Amino acid sequence: MSPTPLLLNFLKNELAVSEQSIESALQRSGQDANLFPIVLWQYGLITLEQLDQVFDWLATNPTRQDYA
Repeated sequence: MSPTPLLLNFLKNELAVSEQSIESALQRSGQDANLFPIVLWQYGLITLEQLDQVFDWLATNPTRQDYA
């Protein structure tokens, strides 16, 4: 399962993560959307602070069922 479009928009618009970085993380995380934020951080595509922001966003976003 892929990350939701809302999460991808958050990454692009709020955290200024490039499309190339997102595509790279999507390839590395495979079909496991739960790994996607960790892969972004693990490969240096986002900072630890940004990873915290992603988790905060996921915790408050109504579409977070993809990550349960």
